[in-house]
Amino acid sequence: MTTKYDVLIIGAGMSGMAAGIRLAMFGKTVCIAEMHSLPGGLNSFYQRGSRKFDVGLHALTNFVKKGTKGHPLSKILKQLRIRYDSLQLKEQKSSKVQFRDLEINFSNDIELLISQVAKNFPEEVDGFLELIKNINIHKDLLPSKDFKSARQFVGQYIKNKMLEDMIFYPILFYGSSTEHDLDVNSFIILFQSVYLEGFSRPMGGVRTIIDILLDKFNALGGELRYRHKVEKIVTKNSKVQGALLNNGEMIEADYVISSIGYPETMSLVESQQVTTPAVGRISPIETIFIFDKKPAQCDIDSTIIYYSNQDRYNYQKPTTAIDETSTSICLPNNFSDCEYDEGVIRLTSLANFDLWDSFKSTEYKAQKQKVVEHSLETLKAVMPSLNGELKFQDVFTPKTIKRFTGHMAGAVYGSPDKLPDGLTGIENLLLCGTDQGLIGIVGTLLSGITISNMHILTRDWKG
Repeated sequence: MTTKYDVLIIGAGMSGMAAGIRLAMFGKTVCIAEMHSLPGGLNSFYQRGSRKFDVGLHALTNFVKKGTKGHPLSKILKQLRIRYDSLQLKEQKSSKVQFRDLEINFSNDIELLISQVAKNFPEEVDGFLELIKNINIHKDLLPSKDFKSARQFVGQYIKNKMLEDMIFYPILFYGSSTEHDLDVNSFIILFQSVYLEGFSRPMGGVRTIIDILLDKFNALGGELRYRHKVEKIVTKNSKVQGALLNNGEMIEADYVISSIGYPETMSLVESQQVTTPAVGRISPIETIFIFDKKPAQCDIDSTIIYYSNQDRYNYQKPTTAIDETSTSICLPNNFSDCEYDEGVIRLTSLANFDLWDSFKSTEYKAQKQKVVEHSLETLKAVMPSLNGELKFQDVFTPKTIKRFTGHMAGAVYGSPDKLPDGLTGIENLLLCGTDQGLIGIVGTLLSGITISNMHILTRDWKG
């Protein structure tokens, strides 16, 4: 059986759905093939009993107020014709980076971070202001194909290595597929999105965004097929022809856009001329706790805490099952409004995929329990006032991530080899999403839009 579409999109993640909406707006026939029964990809949700949990989404970056123009979020809303109010965005209260007993706080107002640098690193405040000034000059950047070290760039302004690590921690944690560092363009993009614009959360979490995208795509006549895995991308004379699905169906398409990752995409192409991009080494493990008290009831008001028990931040694949020196602690209750009636705490640490993949069933369960115990010890150290009763716990590992997203080695930020222009080297086979180099929900949405506009809608796109 053969079916024909203008565009086949592999993966119903944020970037894939954004691409599908954008293309359907201009009359393209679009099919999205999703191997699982839920959309969202790296930013989805799951359910345990009556509780629903976000996967991936800690915070929506790039927050701006309603009516603000010229910023990534407002551009996305315009391009996808989504109403700002439908996102029901709730701002963070404030977050912090904490190294041992030293902390710097930040919010959606950059002045708080500036004051914190001045307080804790007074000799660095002038350099920090120059760094912000330089970043503000560079607007509308896209990721670069030629890697230039962000560490070297920031080192021109910040000399204290501890402060440098504190600045880098949230940025690396939310976007780098390169250990210790990232490309300078990506750093500037993420600095703007995290520190100069800031964090928010949709009421209802990631499901709110997914529902908006699904409704929009369906209303435009797009077709989304769940449990349809692409087994092979079919090419002829170095041009894409379509894809073969796991049910034996052949889908022919003028264009194929893959949102599943660079290495994952190229592994589906049967050709000796195909490049072999590196598989990423950065994979997380997350523990979710439910307490009978909300954090605010225990005098805890931070929204996200980036914690290290050392004076530096080691952003690298650990040699042990998890990195026990640092963790990101997300407290969804501490956005300005939240639908949770219970206290929700999510701890995310870097993990070693190879070890988790090697554990047999009994050892796997034992290691997960060790993670729970370590996470509880971390909470006690970071938030000693937390005194609620633990009602629920869950852990998902790098092995879980690979199983449900298909990302090799559970690498949530993809390959260190990026394709900023989305061109794979095979005619009309395009890449969007994480391995285009735009990270986070806003970044991946923008990626799907950008690739569609740049390569498919160039002739009939009116903006």
